[in-house]
Amino acid sequence: MEQYAIKGGNPLVGEVEIAGAKNAALPIFAAAAMTDETVYIDNIPDVRDIDVMLNALSGTGVMVKKVSRHRVMINGGNIHNLTVDSEGCKKIRGSYYLLGAFLGKYKCAEVVLPGGCDIGSRAVDQHLKGFRALGAEVIIEHGLIKARAEHLRGSHIYMDKVSVGATINVMMAATLAEGMTIIENCAKEPHVVDVANFLNSCGANIKGAGTDVIRIRGVARLHGTDYAIIPDQIEAGTFMFAAAVTKGDVTVKNVIPKHLESVTAKLLEIGCEVEEADDCIRVVATRPPTHTQVRTLPYPGFPTDMQPQITVALALAKGTSIVTESIFENRFKYVEELVRMGADIKVEGGDTAIIDGVAKYTGASITVPDLRGGAALVIAALAAEGFTMVDNVKYVERGYEDFHIKLQGLGAQIELVETEKDFQKFKLKVG
Repeated sequence: MEQYAIKGGNPLVGEVEIAGAKNAALPIFAAAAMTDETVYIDNIPDVRDIDVMLNALSGTGVMVKKVSRHRVMINGGNIHNLTVDSEGCKKIRGSYYLLGAFLGKYKCAEVVLPGGCDIGSRAVDQHLKGFRALGAEVIIEHGLIKARAEHLRGSHIYMDKVSVGATINVMMAATLAEGMTIIENCAKEPHVVDVANFLNSCGANIKGAGTDVIRIRGVARLHGTDYAIIPDQIEAGTFMFAAAVTKGDVTVKNVIPKHLESVTAKLLEIGCEVEEADDCIRVVATRPPTHTQVRTLPYPGFPTDMQPQITVALALAKGTSIVTESIFENRFKYVEELVRMGADIKVEGGDTAIIDGVAKYTGASITVPDLRGGAALVIAALAAEGFTMVDNVKYVERGYEDFHIKLQGLGAQIELVETEKDFQKFKLKVG
């Protein structure tokens, strides 16, 4: 089993290149299958979730070819299987985007109920509501979401809750529906905008992505395109907080600073220096962070996917901080592991962390509970005194390309190991 062996105490210093956004790539792959023509997608991250999604597409008859590590060719002209129920798809959330894609194109789709990280209930009710508003019959049966329609017709849909997944899924289905669809109270995240831009580059007619209201005029068909995915703002934010926690000086490159405004604002608030350029951000931390309060919110608020990372920083701040999680109810599972490293955190009501800052973390044997919590624990280990062994790193590798290699490039003492013997060799090597 793969593990990270880490010796903490080194400030992270240098430059790091940010990969393409996983959360944009997964729905864009599904959308690429909506045309019978060839699509090229650039700037894809090389992470495990991407491979699972591409394998799921291949299983339906979509032609998938990795042109290079970060570029893929997709052709959906010979799809023969509209049921997506592979074991791999149960493990990633993005598999449900094939519902909207196939329902739009073929008026029929069956997709296994999705999984992903165990960070709380992520119901699909808003997806189903949107599909039904477009004229589809939708049922959940034998672990599959089954949707079919004689015709899809545009509709006026109000989302009861802001949902990135539902916004994207309904937007894809509506792209090939008859007439106008208006989606209100929709998600505004950058990857929602990226999917809309991709579909428009294929001939869709989508306006308003990035605002509360998206208008989609259905088209008869989509065509091929060559498209580059946006940079991953969560990966960028993770490295920005890694600089803050380790008292480092890190420049994240290949980013869109606008997408990171809420993260930048909090870094400034806790005492970091932040410099922005056109496509990079530099974070310098010369002193311990100061305490503050954080509440996660839909974009442009502070992202739930950055909540563990800022908690790791605030646990080293002087004074008491409060972090409130308003998106997922089970997102503090990593706290138990952080306490093993010396943090003083109490979780109340499942959604609020009361954090009393400590002077330092100390190395320990810890286990990753989920993707973002895992990345945050690695950051904590990089700042900790002594050695840390991090188990279950498969979660981290689901969403971060070359995570340990990029950290090594910033001066971190971290290696991927498989056995206790490997860990002992690492300890001897780094001293």
